Amino acid sequence: MIRPDLTLPIPDDITAAHFIGIGGSGMSGLAGMFLDRGIRVSGSDRADSAALRALAARGADVHVGHDAANLPADADTVVHTGAIWPENPEFLLAKERGLHVIHRSQALHWLIGGRRLVSVAGAHGKTTSTGMIVTALRAQGADPTFVSGGVIADAGVSSGTGSDDLFVIEADESDGTFLLYDTSIALITNVDPDHLDHWGTRDAFYDAFVTFGNEAREAVVISSDDPGAQRVAAALTHPRVVTFGEDASADVRVSGIDTHGPVSFTLTHAGVSVAGRLAVPGAHNAVNAAGAVAVLLTLGYELEPALRAVEGFGGTVRRFELHGVQRGVSVYDDYAHHPTEVAAALAAARSVVGEGRIIAIQQPHTYSRTQEMYREFAEVLEAAADHTVMLDVYGAREDPVPGVTGALVSGAFADPEHVHFVPDWQQAADYTASIARPGDYVITLGCGNVYQIIPQVLQALAETETGAPAETGA
Repeated sequence: MIRPDLTLPIPDDITAAHFIGIGGSGMSGLAGMFLDRGIRVSGSDRADSAALRALAARGADVHVGHDAANLPADADTVVHTGAIWPENPEFLLAKERGLHVIHRSQALHWLIGGRRLVSVAGAHGKTTSTGMIVTALRAQGADPTFVSGGVIADAGVSSGTGSDDLFVIEADESDGTFLLYDTSIALITNVDPDHLDHWGTRDAFYDAFVTFGNEAREAVVISSDDPGAQRVAAALTHPRVVTFGEDASADVRVSGIDTHGPVSFTLTHAGVSVAGRLAVPGAHNAVNAAGAVAVLLTLGYELEPALRAVEGFGGTVRRFELHGVQRGVSVYDDYAHHPTEVAAALAAARSVVGEGRIIAIQQPHTYSRTQEMYREFAEVLEAAADHTVMLDVYGAREDPVPGVTGALVSGAFADPEHVHFVPDWQQAADYTASIARPGDYVITLGCGNVYQIIPQVLQALAETETGAPAETGA
């Protein structure tokens, strides 16, 4: 992998940009926004995808596979993700030619320019919060430019070029790039130490969020409930800090949360209370809504219109997303890849599952996170799911670590009857189908490629008789 070098100069003008890894959700969105600017776009990715084909249809020169020949002679800037390796032939040729070679975050910085920027950061909830803000702004007649980490259901895209001066982004704390942007309003959903492979220590992680908040030009909107956010808030010196959450001291307080079906709640601000009801489940989404409304308040909107606009948020792709029902078993997918996120996703599922059971298919993400948090994953899954089917680790940008596999997580369960480690996907799908009963919810969990097992699960369900009780097996 290539870590971003934020000291590298960002070009003043870009006329022809080449994207290495153009098919990813983030990179394809950026490439589309470059096309919106009238910039010539080319790029490559290791596999074909709908994103590649969509960009090609818009005039981009895209290639499947990485090869030095893919780099156009007229390219003046190369944009890359952290997931590529230094040996990438297009990356090496760009360096040899002396082109501007910048990380995707630097390309986003160039796109933002001097616009009024809302940056959403936090270990969890930032994609949903970004989607809520964008959806609400558009519902109230605004036309922001935006970049989200997931496809916003109401917009049908993860990024878009608007006509207003306002720009909304999901900022990435994992590699420190959230400190690159000239933020006007910073939303901090929570501060749960993660990505310590980059930050080194928990203190460094917390300090980065303090810097992120203090450098916001207009305001910091931050959780009143999350212990990490409380620690950051105590260290902030910003003159305008707006808090949100269930705590009685919150500037935008959420109360009366009812998680039966789509979550309902009450928001209170400046002595005024308004009842709300979302289209998405889960108590965590009531809190996310409070944070989004708090941002809208700092932008000058009133409480009730802001909440009504947030209520229109229909979710994001890979956030508790239903993919199909087979034999009375509902199969969902969720991006959750941290113990706190897994707990929230399963709590949301529990609020709507009724008499059924929750069967989690968990794919641990990265060797470093799995090694650091395998006990926490086991504890959350054992407490919140009725049974867990454990897959092997999705390494992403990391090299394998000896002994760090899905078995490390499954082996940490207190009761081995609650978990079954199955590294083979077809066997995992067949096993899931064998234990699933009508009324159960199957939920894939992880930010890797675990969602790709869903067709196998649905097919296995179609071909398997009503399931039996889960068997022992760690």
